[in-house]
Amino acid sequence: MAHVELSLSEVFVPAAGTSTELGSDNFGQWSSTVSHADEPCLLIDAETRVIAVSASGCELLCLGTPEDVIGLPLLDGGLRLLDFTANRGELTEPEIDKIPPLLALSSGRLARGLLRVQAASADRPDSTVDAISTPVLTDGLVAGSLTFFCEV
Repeated sequence: MAHVELSLSEVFVPAAGTSTELGSDNFGQWSSTVSHADEPCLLIDAETRVIAVSASGCELLCLGTPEDVIGLPLLDGGLRLLDFTANRGELTEPEIDKIPPLLALSSGRLARGLLRVQAASADRPDSTVDAISTPVLTDGLVAGSLTFFCEV
């Protein structure tokens, strides 16, 4: 028999000055949220440029600081992804297109997968992270993707 648990949380009240109208910029709101988040997360636009990344996201993905990668293409901003083979080779073009942030962009749907992130230095081990991505819409079109990460 299935077991379902529900919980109630406090009502979200936007900060003073935050627009709650339907016409407010959805992408801009996510950018602000990601920039201030404690959770490891990342927001990219349709051209795969990093729009916002949390400090904990930068640490988990070995990206340096948010200022180092904002505005750069995701894969040119220092993110180095490895395959899961014993050789630990960098991902190739067909494999890169299947990582959750890019798959959410191209499919317009939720995407989830594991990523092997190359450590920033040789004395640190590579890490494996679980990534869950969703497309971010503006005027009904995919304008980017939002990804949350968790170390495995």
